[in-house]
Amino acid sequence: MKVLLTGANGKVGRAAAAALMAAGHELTACDVARHHFDRTLPGEPAYQQADLTDAGQAYAVVRGQEVVVHAAAIPEPTHNPPQVVFQNNLMGTFNVLEASVSFGVSRFVNISSETVPGFFFPQRPFLPQYAPVDEEHPAQPQDPYALAKLFGEQLCDAATQRSDLRCITLRPSHVQHEGNYERNLGAQVRDAAVLSPNLWSYIDADDLADAIVLAVQSDLPGHEVFYIASPDNVGGRDFAQILRQYYGDQIELRPLARPDAGGISIEKARRLLGYAPTRSWRDYLDEGGRALSG
Repeated sequence: MKVLLTGANGKVGRAAAAALMAAGHELTACDVARHHFDRTLPGEPAYQQADLTDAGQAYAVVRGQEVVVHAAAIPEPTHNPPQVVFQNNLMGTFNVLEASVSFGVSRFVNISSETVPGFFFPQRPFLPQYAPVDEEHPAQPQDPYALAKLFGEQLCDAATQRSDLRCITLRPSHVQHEGNYERNLGAQVRDAAVLSPNLWSYIDADDLADAIVLAVQSDLPGHEVFYIASPDNVGGRDFAQILRQYYGDQIELRPLARPDAGGISIEKARRLLGYAPTRSWRDYLDEGGRALSG
């Protein structure tokens, strides 16, 4: 299929581009950055530079595509003014969705975020109501990033209601790749007391890329939302034990798929997408949270 991938230069985009091309799709990569002017090598995707907050540019890159994977976004809210994060992320999604509806795109894969429930960047902190967190957990975001992501999911709802477009939203957990596992997760592997709002969850970029391929090739109707995370927790500890140890009875413990599960449930993605992650932090870090040599 002819697939447009926005945000192709990011850590999610790079992994997704490789997976989509390996799956045999005709890929056009898109990002706001200028492309190099060297010769395109065999196996490299076509590239289009575009600022997707500009409707004309969004329409130009979507035209002629069968599937759109929308990963372009400012990836979190703490390094840009709030209005910049909100405007960039929401209007980019709006414009690409509008273009997809107008040009009869068949499938739209929306890369949302684990932050949508709201307890990641709140001004007035609160905890999940229960864990593992699933797609039914209430969403009460306070920050511009999670709000824009939630509104993007609602835009997908609206698009499927007024057109034949089918949408899948993926909410990835904290994305890791070989180069950043130790920096991001090493301390938490060593000490469970290094807490995170996602309750020791994470996702390998290549497992996320595999989920994106599944979403592109899915025949699911309407709009479905899926959390995408690794099945184990950072550190491989007994989840029920560390949840009680660090949160007491503040978070309700619900049934676990495995004793060392993470704080995000992937059971819906397993059931409806056929999602089957294969990577773990153990592939890159030792039990002390240090990068494996070689």
